[in-house]
Amino acid sequence: MVFSTIIFLCAFLPITIIGYYLMPGRGKNIFLLLCSLFFYAWGEPVYVFVMLASIICNYAFGMALYRFRNRRKLWLMAAVAVNLGILCVFKYTGFIVENAGRILPGLLKIPEIALPIGISFYTFQGLSYSIDVYRNEEIVQKNPFNLALYISMFPQLIAGPIVRYGDVKDALAKREHSPELFAGGGERFIIGLSKKAILANPMGALAQQIMGSDTGYMGASVAWLGAVAYTLQIYFDFSGYSDMAIGLGKIFGFHFPENFNYPYISGSVREFWRRWHISLSTWFKDYLYIPMGGSRKGNVYLHLFIVFLATGLWHGAAWGFVLWGLWHGMFCILERVAGNLHKDREHGGKNAIYYVRNVFSHVYTLLVVITGWVLFNLVSVRGTLSYVKVMFGITRNSFTAYNPFYYMDGRTTVLMAVSVLACLPWKAILRLKESTGLLIVKRLILLILLALCFVFIITSTYNPFIYFRF
Repeated sequence: MVFSTIIFLCAFLPITIIGYYLMPGRGKNIFLLLCSLFFYAWGEPVYVFVMLASIICNYAFGMALYRFRNRRKLWLMAAVAVNLGILCVFKYTGFIVENAGRILPGLLKIPEIALPIGISFYTFQGLSYSIDVYRNEEIVQKNPFNLALYISMFPQLIAGPIVRYGDVKDALAKREHSPELFAGGGERFIIGLSKKAILANPMGALAQQIMGSDTGYMGASVAWLGAVAYTLQIYFDFSGYSDMAIGLGKIFGFHFPENFNYPYISGSVREFWRRWHISLSTWFKDYLYIPMGGSRKGNVYLHLFIVFLATGLWHGAAWGFVLWGLWHGMFCILERVAGNLHKDREHGGKNAIYYVRNVFSHVYTLLVVITGWVLFNLVSVRGTLSYVKVMFGITRNSFTAYNPFYYMDGRTTVLMAVSVLACLPWKAILRLKESTGLLIVKRLILLILLALCFVFIITSTYNPFIYFRF
């Protein structure tokens, strides 16, 4: 079940909210847990048992880490092995066998194992819980239903943000509900739904139309149009889902962490990863980068290489995703070697050199990110090379089937312009301050956006969700 569907918006969500608020205090968690399991089982009736097995295992490991303190390292190793083992079996078995088959051709048959929705997200949450209990046994959750709710809570189950157990531990036991929180959550949900239905879907349809076509008949301008459209799609698709998850969390009394902070205004690839998918970046920093030694012990460049290798693998079991992770890792390492590319933002006066470097750093970062998204979307290394060669004029086709105006009708042009503008932090740029008048205008706009969302959802046949496959 996807948030941007009529069945969710008009049936599941209102029934869940009404039932939740009608439940007495202790019944709220049980009801929300049952709704979350139903939500997952709607699309994955069989694989809900995989998630339940993950919950049971992590509860057992948490209790073992709490009670058998003399063997805590052994239990932690078991927790890590089981969690990563579940993820590897369902996500990486085919990839491993396929590549092993190239060494031993004809001896191995590639198994057909379906990828459970959201397994990367809920596995990482379960894994972080066990590691956090190892680090601080006092946070152990003795109530299995509360731990089950933490891992399976439907707002962030499918695509995050990846929530640390410590962030919601107190709220699982007792949380506040108020009209202000409910209204704030509803507003955040509408913003996220608008990103998805009004911006991401049309940009995705445009990207699919262009990037799925033959590069042999494509010009550079069309190739760039497709790459930019996908760049906008993936941002509004994923950040929109995160906004909806954070909004729903507020409605149910939870405060989920922010997951995006205007990543396309970044002045370096390192800054981009501080703004993009923040919960994943933080997860790898706290559970992989720092434990390896970070920048203080060992070889920091090796640590960065491993982190971005893991980041690529986390996104998908294909060499394209691995290379996408290493692509970003390479530039992060180069930036570290060369020094911070935008030090002048923090030191020195704002002279002409400052502004030139500032513009250059933004252009450079966007080029790296957009080129990376081509690889992320196409996955195929050969297909990506063909597409990028057209983008940068290395391949000049004597005949091009269409020009950009073929794809850009009036509606698409307006939506792309709005999408580009929506990548900027206008509240900070205009220095807007909350006032009664501004609040009224904001809520009127949100009501109009909600109506438009229903129009777009009902009339559109294109409503994918990119991060379902992760």
